[in-house]
Amino acid sequence: MIKTEKWCFIVNPIAGNGYAGEHIGEVKKMINKYRLDADVVITKGVGHATKLAADFIEKGFKYIAPVGGDGTINEAVQAVIGYDDIVFAPVSMGTGNDFIQILGFSDHFTEKDWEIYFQKNTILMDVGKCNDHYFLNGMGLGFDAEVASQNYNENGLKKGGKDKYLWHILKTLVMYREHPMTVINNGNTETSNCFINTISIGRRFAGGYFLTPEAIADDGLLDVCLIKELRFLQRFKIFTMVPTGSHLKHPQVQYYKTDSLKLEFDQKVPHHLDGELFFASHYEIKVIPKKLNIIYNPCGKHFFEEN
Repeated sequence: MIKTEKWCFIVNPIAGNGYAGEHIGEVKKMINKYRLDADVVITKGVGHATKLAADFIEKGFKYIAPVGGDGTINEAVQAVIGYDDIVFAPVSMGTGNDFIQILGFSDHFTEKDWEIYFQKNTILMDVGKCNDHYFLNGMGLGFDAEVASQNYNENGLKKGGKDKYLWHILKTLVMYREHPMTVINNGNTETSNCFINTISIGRRFAGGYFLTPEAIADDGLLDVCLIKELRFLQRFKIFTMVPTGSHLKHPQVQYYKTDSLKLEFDQKVPHHLDGELFFASHYEIKVIPKKLNIIYNPCGKHFFEEN
């Protein structure tokens, strides 16, 4: 199907504790300002952004623009992978807003961000895949996945709020118990108790924690930060080191790059993909190089190789 220049803005109204819903007017204002041929649609529940994106791709829309947090962006991109003629154009209006750092835009768009956004500068970025699901920023197992699970209620909905997320971090620092994990990478097998295992395209998680500070989003590699079992006080030490990336010097930290790896647990454990919660015991993880055509800010502090 021939793609038109039409845009579809897929807004999750509850993202950012309602921030996205409160700023639908701003999205429409920018559509008018830049004279776009665009539709604005609202998500109605978990998974709806994927369906909406797929529907608008079928209708011939070229620009798929999810408006919300990392989870909304992750949902929408599931429908976009595989279409070389689609431009993915996320707008950050969530709580953590970690993914948008890759692209060089602000956590919440300013007038300058909108101006650069509509210049439509694009770049091909890598995409991660875990089992049957894609991720853009990264996936986490261990401590950070347990924190993510604490941020959902019994109905599978996010509780939201940075203050609540910080509380879950502190509580889990005290209560978490490591699980044995087998890692298979380039023919090598190692089993250890895992406190954190982060596998990423991007660098930032949980609103400001640089677990993989050397990640480049178009180098064709995944960055892996494996933090092995820690004593109680070591956990708090790591917690203070991660925001600056200095944790890479800690003796219990392994950091490396790879294009694929497998993980095995003796039971189902939680993991997050761009903050969205899943459970599994077997993991096949790989990078798909330069798979997504995406709008970015070439003048911002993006995580791409310099052109």
